[in-house]
Amino acid sequence: MQWRSIVVGLVVLRLSLSCVLWLAFGLGPNVSWGFNFHLNFNLHKLDLALFKEDKGSETKANSWSQRSQGRKYEESRSTCSKIREESPHRSYLSLFDGNKDEYVRRYSSFPDALKAKMKDMAREMFYFGYDNYMKYAFPDDELNPIDCEGRGPDILNPSNININDVLGNYSLTLIDTLDTLLVLGNVTEFHRAVRLVIDTVSFDKDSTVQVFEANIRILGSLISAHILLTDPKHPFGKVGLEGYDNELLHLAHDLAVRLLPAFENTSTGIPYPRVNLKTGVPPDSINETCTAGAGSLLVEFGILSRLIGDSTFEWVARRAVRALWNLRSNETGLLGNVVNIQTGQWVGKQSGLGAGMDSFYEYLLKSYILFGEKEDFRMFQAAYESIQNHLRRGRESCNEGEGDPPLYVNVNMFNGQIMNTWIDSLQAFFPGLQVLSGDVENAICLHAFYYAIWRRFGALPERFNWQLQAPDVLFYPLRPELVESTYLLYQATKNPFYLHVGMDILQSLEKNAKVRYASHTYYLELSCVICRCGYATLHHVVDKSKEDRMESFFLSETCKYLYLLFDEDNPLHKSENKYIFTTEGHVVPIDRRFREKQWNDMFPCEEGALAEKQTNKWPPSNTSNCDRIPVERRYALPLKSVYMRQIDHMVGLF
Repeated sequence: MQWRSIVVGLVVLRLSLSCVLWLAFGLGPNVSWGFNFHLNFNLHKLDLALFKEDKGSETKANSWSQRSQGRKYEESRSTCSKIREESPHRSYLSLFDGNKDEYVRRYSSFPDALKAKMKDMAREMFYFGYDNYMKYAFPDDELNPIDCEGRGPDILNPSNININDVLGNYSLTLIDTLDTLLVLGNVTEFHRAVRLVIDTVSFDKDSTVQVFEANIRILGSLISAHILLTDPKHPFGKVGLEGYDNELLHLAHDLAVRLLPAFENTSTGIPYPRVNLKTGVPPDSINETCTAGAGSLLVEFGILSRLIGDSTFEWVARRAVRALWNLRSNETGLLGNVVNIQTGQWVGKQSGLGAGMDSFYEYLLKSYILFGEKEDFRMFQAAYESIQNHLRRGRESCNEGEGDPPLYVNVNMFNGQIMNTWIDSLQAFFPGLQVLSGDVENAICLHAFYYAIWRRFGALPERFNWQLQAPDVLFYPLRPELVESTYLLYQATKNPFYLHVGMDILQSLEKNAKVRYASHTYYLELSCVICRCGYATLHHVVDKSKEDRMESFFLSETCKYLYLLFDEDNPLHKSENKYIFTTEGHVVPIDRRFREKQWNDMFPCEEGALAEKQTNKWPPSNTSNCDRIPVERRYALPLKSVYMRQIDHMVGLF
């Protein structure tokens, strides 16, 4: 009798649960259980009839795992499991419908007074870092914000490339920050900083630096500051410096000449990753470099060539881009992340959007915008198509349909199969690039995913494992990529949601990264010495422990984009002329003179691989290619509440 009682009890329990589900979802008694939330993010596997209209229906590729073997994205075939109106079954997304108005209440408006307050906070953040750098660190390269002292190259440990690739003993932070001073409207300090650079900086140093870092941080800033000093059409008012004789341009030219040996003695034309500023390529230099490092030189080198009338710099940079492009997979059209510069063999076969590859894609589009070279746009179009075909997972539409939210994963360049389950913080730049290319809807979705990670940790871990819902690499060095994408999305949509994102980032940095004080014990007495010297790298995004380093991009990019986000009336936004930001956030104009060359085509016999298709329609390189967001969308969430709640769950926020 006891076993019969147990059976009857189980039947009653089953019927009770079925009734509850029928009332809640219209599912009926045909229910089985298969919850699989936390490890795989395969929410479609909830076999509550939430993902399929019937048991016999075909499971479509609308999840990250189902497309993990590199199946191509087909525009002609919907990847969304759409629920018919007459169907009694409801979507699994209904699980995230609860209390959806909380998102509307939080994000639908942003008062002008609050915007002004955030603008002031961003300005104060910049000056707290900049003033302390000038007080405690200059002329060294960086500020150690905890010890309140300067940092230069690690001379005792030449193999410490984390430091030595970036720091060249040339006042890096001061140079990298020049145009930010103008963006903040401080012409007086800009003039003083320019004078200091002219009077104190020399590149005749026994320093071995990474070509990529020296290019984007130093060369790009010198060129930007020179243009802003001399271009009568710039938007910042009277900023001309009395007695200025193109010294910044001469410094830029000198540095570029010292970087040129990296392009010599390579079988492929792809440059060595490092040079010594005095002696050239070190004898023990490796023959491997990353795609972004070798292929992200064209903007700065190209502008320099067109400013001084010497094609050499653009020629070597463009040759490197072409060489990398010609090594892409014939099957997928993807590139790897590490290549041998002598053999042209891929050492790293991972293809993604983050570290090692990010700015390669960015500079294909920005080079076209600046120089109007059609081959740059052809390469970008083809690269973007391959990215959508092989890296993008999730539902087809950002704001409609079923399945996991869109995400770009790391795959094998030759077959499109997934290689790991992490994404890195550098990939957060990609929504900004999508805005520039006109794909605003996809930008909205990817940005929302990174913002959810930020909300969980108050920072972006260097790597986040989307399957385990946990960081793989825990530090955050004050990177700007999420802020940059937030700023560009706000410029494209004017949606107050992005002002809230910026405020969250700003307040998190102020709370978690600002160095407030240090305590020292002397004998039996406790002495508290105030050491408020800047903002520090987060060593651990969970416990918020710090590392004693403030990288130059915090002032040149992170603070700049935060300030511009809240400064609607900034001259950059009011100018009749158009500007673009380099990958280091330096301001350069979209200027007709950069589309005029004083030399003939550099590769007249190499057009086969990039032959122009007759069907291509070229967007004007100096105008926006954006599908404008309708005005009514500005007063609604950019991403529907149900999808925002879904993403929050997927990163472990609840």
